Amino acid sequence: MGAALRIGVIGGSIAGCAAAVAGRRVGADVTVYERSGAELQDRGFGIVIPPPLHRELVGSGYLDAGMETAPVATRVWLTREPGGRSTRELARQPSPVTPCNWGLLWRSLRASAGSVRYLRGEPVTSVGTAADGRAVITTERSEERYDVVVGADGHASRTRQSLAPGLRPEPAGYLVWRGAIPLSALEGHSRELELLRGAWVTLGFPGGHGIFYLIPGGSRDTAGRTGKGGRLLAYAIYGRPPADPDADPGPYVRELAEEHFPAAWAEIVAHGTHRTTACHPVADVQVPRAARAPLLLAGDAAGVTRPHTASGAVKALQDALCLERVLREGPVVAEALERYADERTAAGAHLVELGRRLGRAQVEETPDWAAMGQDEVDAWFRGVLAGTRHYLYAQDTPSVR
Repeated sequence: MGAALRIGVIGGSIAGCAAAVAGRRVGADVTVYERSGAELQDRGFGIVIPPPLHRELVGSGYLDAGMETAPVATRVWLTREPGGRSTRELARQPSPVTPCNWGLLWRSLRASAGSVRYLRGEPVTSVGTAADGRAVITTERSEERYDVVVGADGHASRTRQSLAPGLRPEPAGYLVWRGAIPLSALEGHSRELELLRGAWVTLGFPGGHGIFYLIPGGSRDTAGRTGKGGRLLAYAIYGRPPADPDADPGPYVRELAEEHFPAAWAEIVAHGTHRTTACHPVADVQVPRAARAPLLLAGDAAGVTRPHTASGAVKALQDALCLERVLREGPVVAEALERYADERTAAGAHLVELGRRLGRAQVEETPDWAAMGQDEVDAWFRGVLAGTRHYLYAQDTPSVR
């Protein structure tokens, strides 16, 4: 593809910046429309990606090799000891992941996008197709035409409505509370800190579970440079909604931990100063086709999977790699987008189906966690996966004993 190709990207978050890098790498003229007028780097949530994908993204120039990560190789399953408040370890499984800080990942992608035109505070009012087959992006300030428009505008995507009118995420009926806590919350909990330095933790309780792992802190000095060496404890806790739908997420997470977690983990969650806390309804959706020239969907705009698959950012990054590849493979845009749609629609549908199975098993129909050990966890999870392969769940690898 030559430099004459014009690509408009709606949304400047992870998916949008990754798509911008893909466009820049094929020599296109790229414009990114980001509705927020502020920078997006300080959310501080945790993201995990597969180590091979991280290596590919660094090797191909999407991510800076110096971007700090916190890789671990093992998943540890915990629960509360029956009739007490102590911690019981159920199982260990090999599960290599590369945890990242959302803000650091976004900044690295934004830097790799280089000189692309990034319009901050520029919400798109409409996107359509002109008589000549090119896409038209309209804002309050301008109307511009593009050979390709990438809808990377998130789970409530306006662009999605152009390809799949009326399609919206379907609620799962439970929530996820996400956040990050400074490691000061782990003072006096040396055993838990040592565990987290080499593993990510799943803590099961009746009607839900919690995920805990360390991520880079992503702090900045007075000159705006990102510091290194610090860590945050990232968490995602899944459970039923509180009786009060307007309940503050911070106190409710602490109440949930006090009710269901072992004493040490409840204290960590209850006493830590939550740097970021957010509550999200869990939902999923997948478009019938992820592209129809000249429009293409990426990230959550194309499909939302339940967070159990840890694939929101992963899918967005894989979408960008696919976009770059199909644009390189042939000069006809419509044919390139058809190849993209074939590959990424199937991948998204696979994740949605897997996410539903994982949600049923770990939230909606939780097992008797306290009655399980290594063999029971392994057998249970093989049944949940039902032959599905996914980077988090290395079912063919022997358990870590």
